[in-house]
Amino acid sequence: MRLDDGNGLAVVSALHQKRADARAVILTGYGNIATAVTAVKLGAVDYLSKPADADDVINALLATGEEKPEPPENPMSADRVRWEHIQRVYELCDRNVSETARRLNMHRRTLQRILAKRAPR
Repeated sequence: MRLDDGNGLAVVSALHQKRADARAVILTGYGNIATAVTAVKLGAVDYLSKPADADDVINALLATGEEKPEPPENPMSADRVRWEHIQRVYELCDRNVSETARRLNMHRRTLQRILAKRAPR
């Protein structure tokens, strides 16, 4: 969704205008329902939130017509998705615990405890 020079929705729209038969999949770390609906209306065949593996992307691109892709065989647990999100924000904040805690609306000590633990499965 977020690109250095624009927005992924603009890319989907331009691609769909140039080639109506092109298949686009939005892959984003900033997923929400409103942008997912907009992406599909603009011509995207699917909208995947990161982290998504290659099989999810391939299944989305190869699905035809009204047929929906199969759900993932081993989806990540909710704890793992939360941990991945925290790690991503932590890295975007240049590994600054106080800034990460502020952005996640979390107490700094709580964040430090989470960061000290191993990743959940």
